[in-house]
Amino acid sequence: MAFTNEQLERYSRHIILKEVGAKGQKKLSQAKVLIIGAGGLGAPAALYLAAAGVGTIGIADADEVDLSNLQRQVIHTTADIGKPKVQSAKETMEAINPDVTVNTYHTFVTSENVLDLIKDYDFILDGTDNFPAKFLINDACVMAKKPFSHAGIIRFKGQLMTYVPGQGPCYRCVFRNPPPKDAVPTCKQAGVIGAMGGVIGSMQAMEAVKYIVGAGDLLTGYLLTFDALKMEWRKVKLPADTSRCPVCGEHPTITELIDYEQAECDLK
Repeated sequence: MAFTNEQLERYSRHIILKEVGAKGQKKLSQAKVLIIGAGGLGAPAALYLAAAGVGTIGIADADEVDLSNLQRQVIHTTADIGKPKVQSAKETMEAINPDVTVNTYHTFVTSENVLDLIKDYDFILDGTDNFPAKFLINDACVMAKKPFSHAGIIRFKGQLMTYVPGQGPCYRCVFRNPPPKDAVPTCKQAGVIGAMGGVIGSMQAMEAVKYIVGAGDLLTGYLLTFDALKMEWRKVKLPADTSRCPVCGEHPTITELIDYEQAECDLK
């Protein structure tokens, strides 16, 4: 494909980067990324992926915009209250970049539909706010051999990691099973600083862009944590041996997707 003059100007700051260039920008324009969750993490990720010119972006979320969302979910506005989040996100993304195709899925992600949702996408972003969804997305991506970015935020802290098939541990390698119900406070109980979504969600978008263009080092094999109060980053190397993982190991014991009991939220 040849870029129009308008596209050359729009993506000029990408194209002059030797790590991206015209070739990398074309890869972005041909890529397909699915964001599950249009909330605190998915909102900034969606904005930056749209602005970057990712050709097709899917947004899956069952909720409507609520006033309490607007403190951190920057893709939505006050005028969007009551509107499906996927619709609000699509309108904002298309306003930023009409080059982008936005597919919306106004539905809960479950064991029955997740494999169908992810099958046509090159990279998945987990922007969900509860442990059952995070384990479901992980297991589905492992089974379907799809790379994905996990992230979570609560209070003034955030974390993220990236899974690429065959290149490092998955989310279940690290955390094994969801915590018992009520063992972790919900975001309504614990709170979350709004800008944390921007920090960590933007980094998820960065991981997706790097994966697509093939630049730099991904967070495969590492968990990156951030404490905003102390302004401290910590990059934790994860165990390299994944052989005993129940889903991505040599002899998996989890061969079917599981819908764990849904918590209200954990890392919003």
